Parts: sequence; structure tokens; C-alpha cells
Amino acid sequence: MLSKGDYVQVLDENEEGVVINIIGDEVTIESKDGFVLTYKPNELLKIGKEDEVDIRSASTRSSVSEALQDKVDPKKRSFTKEKRSRKDEFILEVDLHIEKLTNDYRRMEKHDMLNLQLDTARGQLEFAIRNRIPRIVFIHGVGEGVLKAELEFLFSRYSEVVAEDANYQKYGLGATQIYIKQNPNR
Repeated sequence: MLSKGDYVQVLDENEEGVVINIIGDEVTIESKDGFVLTYKPNELLKIGKEDEVDIRSASTRSSVSEALQDKVDPKKRSFTKEKRSRKDEFILEVDLHIEKLTNDYRRMEKHDMLNLQLDTARGQLEFAIRNRIPRIVFIHGVGEGVLKAELEFLFSRYSEVVAEDANYQKYGLGATQIYIKQNPNR
């Protein structure tokens, strides 16, 4: 508890002074520079005059300096961010749900739908290879797994393609992500 005449140090600032007035939850201090400042009691740390003179001493260091050090120098987390080109950040997303590909899918047979989906996937894959797009996500849905199996067969025919399940948190189980190995001589 603070009282009038106590010598205090401000925790979040490099300021100290003498308490000259306490009204409710406001403490008024006069700084060593002669300024009159108002703070909340939880922003102040009571210290003795001898602590102010020798604040770096071993006995005082454990109480005052450590409390101040926590406020002044917050722990910084280190991040190492590797530089990437804009092209690496771009992911081409291709939704192969039949209703996204055509409006008159209700009149189509199942094998026609599957062929349209595979033709779209093949076209997008070859487009990505030509334009050196490194990653594509094919959204095929969960279903019975027929389209996914056909896509895996399609991707296996390309030596520069590596297929894996896409990010579960973003796409769930119904998507496959492929990486296209880039040949620098192309």
C-alpha cells in the first residue's frame, strides 16, 4: 500500500518520484525532474531512497530490477521466415465437382461425367506444367472414391508430378494436392 511521501518507480516508464497525493485509485507523484504526474497504484512500485541510489546492487536487483526488466524487455519470439517467390505462394485450386463444370449434368451418364472431370483435370494439369505453376489442389469430394482413384492413375502417368492428400484443415478428405517438379532447363 502506498502512502504520501513514499518514493516510487513507474513500471512501464523510466520515471520515478515521490508520492504527493492519493485520491481514490489515483496516485499523484512529483518526478525527480519536478513534473506532477498521475498513475494508478498498480503502475507504481514502492522503493526506498537507498534503492534509487544503488538500484544495481545485488540485494535490490532481485526485487526491483527483475520486476522492471520483465516490463521493459518482453520476451521476443524469434521467427525465421524463408524467402519465397510469389509463384511458390500461388496454389491453383480446381474444383472437379460436376455441378461446377457444367449446368446440364442431370442429362449426363455417370461415365460422361467422369470423363468430363478427368478431361478438366488433365487440361488444368498440363496448363500448370506449361506455365510452371508448382502446386495444384484438385477438389474431388469424398463420394465413392472413383474420381480420386482415376486422378491418382492420371497423375502417375506424369513423371514430374508428386500427388498427396491436400491440407485436411482447409479441404477435408475430398482433395488431392500435387507438386510439379520444375525442370530449370525448360
